[in-house]
Amino acid sequence: MSQYKLGRDFANHLDQNDQLSKFRNQFHIPKDENGKELIYMTGNSLGLQPKITKSYIDQELEDWANLGVEGHTEGKNPWLHYHEFLTETMANIVGAKPLEVVVMNSLTANLHLMMVSFYKPTKERYKILIEADAFPSDKYAVESQLRHHGFDDKEGLILWKSRDNEELANYQDLEAILQEQGDEIALIMIGGVNYYTGQFFDLKRITDLGHSHGCTVGFDCAHGAGNVQLNLHNSGADFAVWCTYKYLNSGPGSLSGAFVHERHANRKDLNRFTGWWSHNKEMRFRMRDEFDQLPGAEGWQLSNPPILSMAAIRASLDVFKEAGFDKLCLKSKSLTGYFEFLINALKNSDIKIITPSNPEERGCQLSIQVKNADKSLHKKLTDTGIITDWREPDVIRCAPVPLYNSFTDIYEFVERLKNVL
Repeated sequence: MSQYKLGRDFANHLDQNDQLSKFRNQFHIPKDENGKELIYMTGNSLGLQPKITKSYIDQELEDWANLGVEGHTEGKNPWLHYHEFLTETMANIVGAKPLEVVVMNSLTANLHLMMVSFYKPTKERYKILIEADAFPSDKYAVESQLRHHGFDDKEGLILWKSRDNEELANYQDLEAILQEQGDEIALIMIGGVNYYTGQFFDLKRITDLGHSHGCTVGFDCAHGAGNVQLNLHNSGADFAVWCTYKYLNSGPGSLSGAFVHERHANRKDLNRFTGWWSHNKEMRFRMRDEFDQLPGAEGWQLSNPPILSMAAIRASLDVFKEAGFDKLCLKSKSLTGYFEFLINALKNSDIKIITPSNPEERGCQLSIQVKNADKSLHKKLTDTGIITDWREPDVIRCAPVPLYNSFTDIYEFVERLKNVL
């Protein structure tokens, strides 16, 4: 017996009993030309803007205008240490210790910085394993690392493929790959939540498996951070990276986060690219001192941080802190479960949800495959006031985000999808 029921009244009932429903009013919801709110289901691509973001950025513009360079030390939020304002809440969201987390650079730049330190190929052990349908940027990045080290980027790349006529990756296949080629693999680098299917991988299981074969293990958590409980510290992963503009609502192209496990915090033997922001804070402005590396994830920084972008991240993190990430994850499971229930209730043989049905193996994304459909279906949905994401050849990616999507949004989405079909 399902905990969910059909009908608009039940959606209204769920919204009325949702303790987090007030947070929707803290976001700007896009509207159509008639001023009616659109149903926005694309937080897995670009999160909506919190209403407080403008005031957070304005504060830094004001200090810049009034204080100039003195804003680094005399501003309301001194710029010199601004990245530190983000660390504790970000660490809580990704399940790490503050020592293990830093916000810096952009996503693929951070991935390359991590591979400088953690991809250490030898003549015998040089291959990189990724999931076959990884986000393209990840694939391009690891291929370029193979070429940079003088290896063939096709021969050196191992793909963890799903089985024929299946969309999801299977752990038994990963185990078989490592059994056969584990001693040739230097790095396993998996997307923590697959961007296409929405499959949330078991980070600890993959890490333990990789480490048992002598591989370094890292994750791109772009579709996981702010969406699922990553528990990065307990996973044992060597490193992880993520962006902040999807579920973390920091604005287009905003900064990235990086995680380095605490066992590497004081390792000065790790190769890395350095800059003055990874140098001892007390000595940073003495300029002529020899490099003295900071411990922890901060020791991978290069440059002083872009404050205006960090102000936007800080605004969103303050909303997360007020809502409570554990509560958001519980609502996410309820929203996505209701969404799955309504899609299945359509009993349409042309529709298939390719995201795992187990709530522990997904976040708030459902990828809906529509047989014989093309992008014209997506356009028709958009014309009804629904913002989703189309991925070739036949998948609509939808993300009911617990901070600003309602149960009524989901009910309306499914009703309009039914009419379009």
